[in-house]
Amino acid sequence: MFLEVTFTPAEFAALRQRDLSQTVCVVFDVLRATSSMVTALANGAREIIPVCEIAEAVALREARPDVLLAGERGGVRILRAQTGSVDFDLGNSPREFSHERVAGRSIVMTTTNGTRALQACRGARRVLVGSFLNLGATVGWLTCEQPENLLVVCSGTYAEAAYEDVLGAGALCAAVWPQFGGGHVADSAQLARETYQRGSADLPSAVAASKNARRLLALPALRDDVAHCFQRDTSSMLAEMTADGAVRFVSA
Repeated sequence: MFLEVTFTPAEFAALRQRDLSQTVCVVFDVLRATSSMVTALANGAREIIPVCEIAEAVALREARPDVLLAGERGGVRILRAQTGSVDFDLGNSPREFSHERVAGRSIVMTTTNGTRALQACRGARRVLVGSFLNLGATVGWLTCEQPENLLVVCSGTYAEAAYEDVLGAGALCAAVWPQFGGGHVADSAQLARETYQRGSADLPSAVAASKNARRLLALPALRDDVAHCFQRDTSSMLAEMTADGAVRFVSA
């Protein structure tokens, strides 16, 4: 058994070259893409289709006029000036994905890092969408299934590691640690686990020190996203990117 964590987007290209066919990947983009996906599904969205580029999202809208477009560049909603044709319906704030906006809808999403991280894992045996909002469901499934190889992918911020993603990865590693005791645990997993353990006594303060959280907390329209994304287990469902490339809730 093997447990590993990746920290930065620099590792996405290498992931695409790895044989992940016997590996379960869990992707974290706590602030905010994976948290927004879980929130959207919890509020009745049919599915989220993650894509890397704005042009891919716009092309899907042209092929499927009924889909909602969601995503960000530089942390803010994508507008006509960037697409050349349409404003996106939603940004990347989980609080935008209300039941009234998303119930029954398919959502095409592109973000700076989170959707790229998911796409980098496309060859994996299973690709799970990780967040604090559904951490318990994710841990429960991993504890039951006991995959031989578990890779936890932190989406990061631009080209850098993101502290909040490491906290999420560390919380997951701490929870599944006993089942990997007889196998190989990479130093990266140990680093993530210890980072979470140091911050877990006062998680809000730990989170507030992160670069992403500081940026969001300084913006009145987005500051409440931070507290939203660090709610624990508001959803009891497992979120998975299935073989057709869409993220949906599946039975845990």
